[in-house]
This record gives sequence, structure tokens and C-alpha cells, in this order.
Amino acid sequence: MAIISIVVGIGLSGGILAGFLGIGGGIVTAPLLLYVPAVLGLPPLSMHVVSGLTITQALFAGLFGAVIHGRRGAVDRNLAGLMSAVIFAASLAGAAASKAFSHQFLLAVFAGLAFVAAVLLFVPARSDVVRRHCSGAFPKTGAAGVAAAVGVLGGMVGQGGSFLLIPAMTGLLGVPLRVAMGSNLVIVFFASLAGAIGKAATGQLPYGLALALVAGVAPGAWLGSRWSHRVPVRCLRFALGTLILAACARIGWDLAG
Repeated sequence: MAIISIVVGIGLSGGILAGFLGIGGGIVTAPLLLYVPAVLGLPPLSMHVVSGLTITQALFAGLFGAVIHGRRGAVDRNLAGLMSAVIFAASLAGAAASKAFSHQFLLAVFAGLAFVAAVLLFVPARSDVVRRHCSGAFPKTGAAGVAAAVGVLGGMVGQGGSFLLIPAMTGLLGVPLRVAMGSNLVIVFFASLAGAIGKAATGQLPYGLALALVAGVAPGAWLGSRWSHRVPVRCLRFALGTLILAACARIGWDLAG
């Protein structure tokens, strides 16, 4: 019963961050799920279990966040449609293949992805400038390539891939940050749906804990999404980059030990 309460609380915090920053929230929730139970004297969760939980979180956080951001016109339907189709197939393949890899390997992949994402976020992007964005004005081949790479790696470690998709869309595809955040949540929903199917099919999805996590994510994502449009773009970028760096540093320390 204690672990259920802890997971609900972690889901609430992850949901708020997901809606507020336009991400799935797994980049923050995963380290909490890995370390908080052990700190409180409970058996630690393996990376396989954690990845199954975080991909479920991203599925529901993406759904709730996408609806709210979409109503505010912050979704490029052309970008979301193309990248969602590619990332669905890639994430399904990565999730199914992850069962063959060890806990340490998956943790190392997660830490590496987090580091790359943090570096990209702290590099100034011209797309932070407030400007009008025309739907479909992005390089199609580049968008498909980004979706394929993020889908495979994100599917392996139970991440929708927001922490890579957003900096890739702003820095490589030239999409404004707010549009990238809104479109990203649609893409993450489909990536997470495929990842959840792959995790469930290979026995890596604990349904009881997943329901507890979602119980916290749903209200958190709603609150976070409502708050996000009241904050300057630079603050959103800095907050997301700081959170990712902190998570990366903690996992790197664990791997080194």
C-alpha cells in the first residue's frame, strides 16, 4: 500500500511538469521511481519496471496536454502527423527489444539521452523569438529522421522522448518553442502508445502501479498545462534544461558507483 501512495505522489509531480513544460514527464519521474522507494525503505524498482511505468505516464500526460495546448492553437498538425506516424513504429520496435538488455545498459542509455537533451536546451535557438509559424513549414526528411531515432531509443527506456523532441524541433527544425511543446505532446502520445503496447507484450508493464501513476498524472498534467502559457519562453527552456541536468547527474553518479 505504501508503494501505491508513493507512486501516486510521483505521478502528480511528474504530471504537473509534463503539462507545464510540454513534455511527457518521464525524464523527471524515472529517477524518482528509481530512488525514492529505496530511500523510504522499500524494495527498489528495476529499470524494466520503471520504463513500463514512465511510458504509461507519458501516454496519459501526452493526451491531456495535447488537448489543452491544441485548443490554444499551439499544435502544428502537419508536423505532429508526420512525426507521430514514424515514431509509433520506431517506439514499438524499441520497447519490444528492450527486454533483451540489462538494467545497467538501459540506465546508461537513459543517462546519455538526458545529457544530450540538456546540452541542446542550453544552446540558444533563434526559434525562441516570438514569430508567426506557418503549419507545415519544416524539413520533412529531418522531422522523420528525428522521430525514428528518438522513437527507438525512447521506446527502449520507457520515454516518450519529449526531452529530445523539443530541442530537436526548435534547434534543428526551426519550430518556435511553444509550437514545439504543443506538437510534441501529440507526438509523445503516439510514441507512448506504441511503447506501452511493446512493454505490455513483453511483460514489462506492472498494471497496478501503472494505474496509481496515472491517478496522479491526470490532475497534474491539467494543472501544469494551464500554468505554462503564463510563463516566458526563456524561463520554460531554462527550467526544463535544469531538471534534465539534475536527473542526468544523479543517474551518472549511480552508474559510476
